[in-house]
Amino acid sequence: MNPRTVVIAGATGFIGSYFHRRFLEEGWKVRTVGRNASADAQWNDDGAITSTLNGAALLVNLAGRSVNCRYGRRNRREIMDSRVLTTRTLGRALAACAEPPSTWINSSTGTIYRHADDHPQSEASGELGSGFSVNVAKAWEDELEAATARRTRKVPLRIAIVLGAGGVMNPLRNLARFGLGGHMGPGTQKFSWIHVEDLFRSVMFIHAKPGLVGAVNAASPNPVDNRELMGLVRVSLDVPFGIPTPAWLLEVGAVLIRTQTELVLKSRWVEPRKLLDAGFVFEYPSLAGALSALLKDGR
Repeated sequence: MNPRTVVIAGATGFIGSYFHRRFLEEGWKVRTVGRNASADAQWNDDGAITSTLNGAALLVNLAGRSVNCRYGRRNRREIMDSRVLTTRTLGRALAACAEPPSTWINSSTGTIYRHADDHPQSEASGELGSGFSVNVAKAWEDELEAATARRTRKVPLRIAIVLGAGGVMNPLRNLARFGLGGHMGPGTQKFSWIHVEDLFRSVMFIHAKPGLVGAVNAASPNPVDNRELMGLVRVSLDVPFGIPTPAWLLEVGAVLIRTQTELVLKSRWVEPRKLLDAGFVFEYPSLAGALSALLKDGR
């Protein structure tokens, strides 16, 4: 096994692209699985995926269609299949490896927990929620659990909202620039987040800690509520005020821009208890620091 070879599945999104670059910077050899012709293996070729996985030390699966859309029948199916079927494919290919990776970190989501505005949701005490997004997360993790991987440690990574060069920050900043950067809905709903660099570092940390097993929450230890979130976004842009948006207006706007209000109205309070207990130190523990760093980077 090459201890410095990683396979990234889904390496073309903003998280995958960041991971690709950072692994290379850290001296790793990177192989990819994806839809593009430039990938080392395509999703419809189990044999090529097995060859790509064979001898690698780490598999990181980031594949999954964006959830920033309306949850109509077609989009629901694509969201589910893009997570479950890709995980199933990786499981088949890994089972055929003569020398499989020692660690398989598979994306999951902090949205698997219920709407929580009373207390944080850790891996041990968190309560799973209900609804479409939770069903997707459960099916995703069930598929990982079902994969035959006797020599591979499988870790579902329950990722909070990731801040980086893309994702949720662009629309939030655009709202603030146009004076609509006030709190959304009640403003008390929790916003769990993680800087993309800390997400990368947490993957490296988990791989290096064989004792970390089962689901792991990837989120800053310092979530904020929506009111504080939007205030910090305005500060980062030097915008002095923002008009609040009531829930009913968000529902109207979500239909117009083809998205779901769940993305801003669900209270996500994800506690990274396993990472903290294992000694992981966040480089960006505060949202103010993370936004400042992203602004300096031009992101």
